[in-house]
Amino acid sequence: MERREAILVLDFGSQYSRLITRRVRECQVYSELVPATTTLAQLQQNTHLDIKGIILSGGPASVYDADAPTCDPAILHSGIPVLGICYGMQLLAQQLGGRVVHTSEQREYGPATIEVLAEAAQDAQTFRIFAGITASPEQTIELDQPQNEDVGAGLPRPSPIYRPEGWGEDDSPTNVDAPLRLPVWMSHGDSVAQLPPGCKFLACTENNPVAAIANPQGIVGLQFHPEVTHTPQGKEIIRNFLFRICGCTPAWTTGSVIEEAIEQIRQRVGQARVICGLSGGVDSAVAALLVHRAVGDQLTCVLVDTGCLRAGEREQVVETFSTHLHIPLVVIDARQRFLTRLAGIIDPEQKRKIIGEEFIRIFEETAEQNVLVPLAGTRGIAFLAQGTLYPDVIESTSHDTAATATRIKTHHNVGGLPEEMNLHLVEPLRMLFKDEVREIGLALDLPEEWVWRHPFPGPGLAIRIIGAVDEQRLAILRAADAIVIDEIRRAGIYRELGQAFAVLTPLQSVGVMGDERTYANVVAVRAVTTGDFMTADWARLPADLLARISHRIVNEVPGVNRVVYDITSKPPATIEWE
Repeated sequence: MERREAILVLDFGSQYSRLITRRVRECQVYSELVPATTTLAQLQQNTHLDIKGIILSGGPASVYDADAPTCDPAILHSGIPVLGICYGMQLLAQQLGGRVVHTSEQREYGPATIEVLAEAAQDAQTFRIFAGITASPEQTIELDQPQNEDVGAGLPRPSPIYRPEGWGEDDSPTNVDAPLRLPVWMSHGDSVAQLPPGCKFLACTENNPVAAIANPQGIVGLQFHPEVTHTPQGKEIIRNFLFRICGCTPAWTTGSVIEEAIEQIRQRVGQARVICGLSGGVDSAVAALLVHRAVGDQLTCVLVDTGCLRAGEREQVVETFSTHLHIPLVVIDARQRFLTRLAGIIDPEQKRKIIGEEFIRIFEETAEQNVLVPLAGTRGIAFLAQGTLYPDVIESTSHDTAATATRIKTHHNVGGLPEEMNLHLVEPLRMLFKDEVREIGLALDLPEEWVWRHPFPGPGLAIRIIGAVDEQRLAILRAADAIVIDEIRRAGIYRELGQAFAVLTPLQSVGVMGDERTYANVVAVRAVTTGDFMTADWARLPADLLARISHRIVNEVPGVNRVVYDITSKPPATIEWE
């Protein structure tokens, strides 16, 4: 296969590390997140990647700490362009011979404004990271003199003569005389006090004289976070690094992803048979379509009814795959089997691992029993296809990226898999984010109703029941969840939400129904807005919509007398309750 241009992100533990990777991909350049300890020699072992640039992420450490993570010096002297963000900037500054100090009295957390040094614009090679970036007039009021005398002493002050690109000599005096000022997002308590040899100072803030540095060879440091939406021109800054400094080509497109995935599947599977586990969500559906495009009738989809599916889920999957997509589908009724294994289990991690193991054992049994129609010229079933996504991998494991990363929860299709398996995995979506998967689904003619379906976790309703799982509690939650989705669709905002569902809490509360006292279940409603599902905000649903949802659940679902709404973002919470 042809080498693919790539930007590699060294993860030093920032909460935004994955977001950097996603922002690069949004610019149609492939990017991967790798451990900060990865050496240049190890990076270059990826012979399928043409490394065009390296980004050093932020992180919680201080570069002067004895145990602070460092970057392989060979990376900084390799000639490959390097962008350091926050901690990454401080790290490259120190390792290249500069000095970083703690600035406890002038820390910057949250919104800030950088002011670009006019003199820096005169060196086009060094200034490439800000080339073409413009600001509106209201962003050009001159900053006060930076107050921290311990940081950047003797560095030049931005002069008010920088003209953003597109502003000519005849522009208004107010615009011409004002420096370029950009709103950004800061999160640091350390600052660069002395520039490394060969680097130039590009920008400052009111509190920090060193907000951006660069050298002509393509080393760039940004104290702020261009990857977050709170830095409005951040994407343009990242594009400058990719295209003006690294010389990347925007070739990471939906079409190229599909072509490459199909070729990889063919090479891996050969003449063997594949089964693909369907959950009812878009991820497994897109994975099935990719495998089907690659190996055709060698694929058979398997829907395991665990008893934890949503209302009408089984029927809808059968209709879509058997009738619309014409992909062979086997339905296995394993409701009693799963409920028996889950009986009395309260710990959510244990639930996920039980469900993950049972899925695999059922798939193995399906393969061994050879219940699928034999195909001439093909070998037996050797592969299991899954709709594993990049966020699943990130949340389930800690070894893939920063050594300091924490396992958030075990996804049933990653950390929940048993150690010993008879089937080999095919995971064509493993390095993709949700929005990328949806674009692929549309390109593969998956019905839009499926493409835009809210995610449904593989363990299903079992992890939306807090506490023990049984048939009665599943029936209550299934009915409440159906009402939530029905009312959101009626309100016309289903597509605006990233995910919405009901949760059956372990609580019971006192109520009054029909002039009689009740002591019944509490149902929580969860609705969030998100793009990549790595972060999410709670949805501001209209009060009248919440009222209708509550009224219907209490009146139509036996055993429920109270409904509450979850107003917690991710982080600190996860989207699912378990």
